[in-house]
Amino acid sequence: MFANAYQGRRVFVTGHTGFKGSWLAAWLTRLGATVAGFSDGIPTEPSHFTAIHLGAHLEDLRGDIRDRQGMVDAVRRFKPEVVFHLAAQALVRKSYEDPTGTFEANMLGTMNVLEAVRACPSVRAVVMITSDKCYRNDEWVWGYRETDHLGGADPYSASKGCAEIIAHSYFQSFFKEGPACATVRAGNVIGGGDWALDRIVPDCARAWAEGRAVQIRSPWATRPWQLVLEPLSGYLWLGARLLDNGNAPFDPRGQAYNFGPAADVNNTVAEVVEALARHWPGFESQMDAAGQAGMKECTLLKLCCDKALAHLGWKATLSFDETIRYTAEWYHRFYRGRDGATPPDMLDFSLGQIAAYVNAAEQRGQVWVR
Repeated sequence: MFANAYQGRRVFVTGHTGFKGSWLAAWLTRLGATVAGFSDGIPTEPSHFTAIHLGAHLEDLRGDIRDRQGMVDAVRRFKPEVVFHLAAQALVRKSYEDPTGTFEANMLGTMNVLEAVRACPSVRAVVMITSDKCYRNDEWVWGYRETDHLGGADPYSASKGCAEIIAHSYFQSFFKEGPACATVRAGNVIGGGDWALDRIVPDCARAWAEGRAVQIRSPWATRPWQLVLEPLSGYLWLGARLLDNGNAPFDPRGQAYNFGPAADVNNTVAEVVEALARHWPGFESQMDAAGQAGMKECTLLKLCCDKALAHLGWKATLSFDETIRYTAEWYHRFYRGRDGATPPDMLDFSLGQIAAYVNAAEQRGQVWVR
């Protein structure tokens, strides 16, 4: 899997206590990597990080990505070969409440990680994770390509556009001779273990576990929903190609890549809630028919992932229904364990979902499984 690129490698992951970061770090440990995570704390309670006891399986470092010297010192001490940068202020609504904190985390944090890479000669590959919201959203019906305009009306989106510009400036100014670097942009990611505020699946899980109706603020917003493991497979495969120094039909160094589901997997928030409810019968929702709850948020957003297919041979694996099933099963397992006398081993369950996903990818001919 991933050309066995991570076996025995030292890998540094920022944001490893977050939703995507904890799944990525868990997968890397499964692949045989020695992992260090860097985060300023555990962002939610509960969390996927604590549910799977991930801190016992990696070097769990604490620090603020806005602290440049602290970041440089941590990377220098660990001496990684690969860096995945995920740490960020990741919520649109919070960016309205704390715009300066959002820009500091997402812009200065990106710069500080890149400065740490400059100071650490052991690093061979860097994958900088931003967001699909880095694109200036013109509410058009086709997917955004990597060459489309960056920017955003809300502070979160604008900060992610800025992070992309900073990263590619460093790539061109300082890393042409190495390490090999790229940025990645993913659509709306769902899956077990996410409890962030103002996200549709965590909102449903919290409400339904308590036996109350979930409040839906933007039922008609359309997103390219994908299971968390989908873009992570792309990140890991891109990292493997970068470690290979671009020895492939297309050289990924210095590039940006979208990772998202097939073009026809583009569903409304209302459809996500209805699909989840089929796996969690007896629970209800209350939807804001006006659709935006008073704040600007994009109603239509999807990505064109043709470049990832052409350069990396990567494409999404799961259907929308499969994505919903994986997600619902994880939360069912977690909440059954909390209610029962013997809580389940959620690490085994998460790793089991990774194994099931890899098996599905192998059966469907995905190149990164080889």
